[in-house]
Amino acid sequence: MMFQPLRFLLRSVFLIYTFFALSQFASAQREMANPNASPEARELLEFLYSISGDSTLSGQHCVPLVGSTRLQGIEKSVDRYPALFGQDFGFSEPGTWDGINYRQNIVDEAIRRHEEGFVISLMWHAVRPIEEEPVRFRESIQGELTDQEWKDLMTPGTEVNERWKSQVDVIAFFLKQLRDADVPVLWRPYHEMNGAWFWWGKKGGEDGYEKLWRMLYDRLTHFHKLDNLVWVWNANEVKQGVDSYATYYPGHDVVDVLATDVYSEAFNQANYEELLELAGDKPIAIGECGKVPTVEKLREQPRWAWFMIWERGYEGWDAFGAFRSLFHSEEVITHDELPWTKVKDPKVHHPVLR
Repeated sequence: MMFQPLRFLLRSVFLIYTFFALSQFASAQREMANPNASPEARELLEFLYSISGDSTLSGQHCVPLVGSTRLQGIEKSVDRYPALFGQDFGFSEPGTWDGINYRQNIVDEAIRRHEEGFVISLMWHAVRPIEEEPVRFRESIQGELTDQEWKDLMTPGTEVNERWKSQVDVIAFFLKQLRDADVPVLWRPYHEMNGAWFWWGKKGGEDGYEKLWRMLYDRLTHFHKLDNLVWVWNANEVKQGVDSYATYYPGHDVVDVLATDVYSEAFNQANYEELLELAGDKPIAIGECGKVPTVEKLREQPRWAWFMIWERGYEGWDAFGAFRSLFHSEEVITHDELPWTKVKDPKVHHPVLR
């Protein structure tokens, strides 16, 4: 067995070389959904391509109310920080778990974490476009639109469509701050659309979910010029009551990465292969997971570009057991192993190398 520090050094050198070699030619290597994507967004996507089939980035979703405390929870358990910092723009009353009053804090911290080398992933539990924020999760996010309300949403000039634009414009205000700070964002809105639990879910046909996705893409890309976004289409694992991935896929021209959320512990091989077939050579990812995949599972399914733990996945694990082994394995990239990271402790402020 290779001496561990030497193996770590060789792997780090390889990742650094790969990143900087690819970043020199990022604009020529891949077509992005947004042809005017920023250099930072292109470099991030190119890095995902470069690790595809070899390594998987580790990630932790955080919560508006408690900021990034879950990052510290990971580090406490495994002595390493995850590579991805995830957040949600929220929807609920100020001061609550998903309070909309924390949005500026989220943006400010995302900028700081980017400067520390973390990859930034953001999502948005959007409220129904027939009401105003703040809302309650079950009544709004998991509410429904009538057929007429959905038709109005799809029709320019209607009251519902104008309300929807205003909601999108609010989120665009915060995303623009990240753009102006040169922060690329893995952007995964309107997720789990192949299930029936969100108001945008299970909307088929040419005026269904696909059109909603394209409306959002057009508003953020062409109207707001948000060229820092890497567009992540994020479905749910296919199972009973959840439709196939292809049913609501909007097309390669408006998607950069395909992801799925996995809350069963099996990480079903058929699901993996179905998403791969739809993705082609595009990166795929585990947008959310309850339990993390094992090292053995990542060896069986090497194309996952990242996994994002939704809650506190480190709780209930033996710190010296499977969870720790995963974060110290050759298959998983942690914060300190990212090619642009210069220090292990993300509490130390330092610029990202360019």
